[in-house]
Amino acid sequence: MDERQLRILRELGELGSVTAVAEALLVTPSAISQQLRLLQRSIPVPLTERQGRRLVLTDAGQALARAAIEVETALARARHSVGEFLDQGQGEVSVAAFHSAGTAFFPLLLRALGGPGAPVVSLADEDVAQEDFPRLTREYDLVLAHRLDHAPPWPDTVTATTLLREPLDVAMPADHPLAAKRRVTPRDVADQPWITVHDGFPVMATIEAIAAAAGRRLRLAHRINEFTVVAEAVAAGGGLALMPRWTMRPHPELVLRPLSGVQARRHIDALHRPERTARTAVRTVLTELRRAAHTIRNGETG
Repeated sequence: MDERQLRILRELGELGSVTAVAEALLVTPSAISQQLRLLQRSIPVPLTERQGRRLVLTDAGQALARAAIEVETALARARHSVGEFLDQGQGEVSVAAFHSAGTAFFPLLLRALGGPGAPVVSLADEDVAQEDFPRLTREYDLVLAHRLDHAPPWPDTVTATTLLREPLDVAMPADHPLAAKRRVTPRDVADQPWITVHDGFPVMATIEAIAAAAGRRLRLAHRINEFTVVAEAVAAGGGLALMPRWTMRPHPELVLRPLSGVQARRHIDALHRPERTARTAVRTVLTELRRAAHTIRNGETG
């Protein structure tokens, strides 16, 4: 039993013939008859009977047709409620981000959506391996995720909007001998101790690419995922590190130098399940994330 079958039964009670119902619903009489047969299979008593050339409803059919009116009314109310929910610009929108993206995007998002009539954002930090970001779209409306430029694309189960294509530079103390160079190569940095992320996180693949280009393994002195902690460790002489160019606040004791000879860039993408952007509020937040990305890229964060 489904909504369409109930509507056909209701129309049959009012119009009195399969042909008339077919004309009213713009389908063939055979399609109407088929739906009536399917409906009858789910009901243990006859719903229709012949009176001459007319097909009329039995008492049970009339009772079900009256119930069909209530069903259609309830469904219409439900659709209206869903429509209002989808069109509501002030609904709550949940956003998750890995740490450096949260540092850069969250303050801009909160300021942009702080006025009346704006969506209410619920923010969370999620530090997960690259392969786990798509799973977070079950819990959050929008998920800020990162992957390396040459990494496989996100799975088809999620929609991705690229916000930034951010270079990864080599961070070092301002008084480091390599700081005098405008750019550094894998051979320049191969003999230095390194501070890098744990296995499974996107930056690790670039560390491996540096080692391959230099023809030797790098000495991984420390494993730290949080870039603000990494910055302090680099400033204290703990080693070199790859740092994002735009989403990290400048550290007064560090300099960043571009890396030659290795593709060192990450995508920062907003992931979501396709149905989430049916909501006006989610689309509004996604638009603000794009604006925030433009601000971050152009160094306008103040």
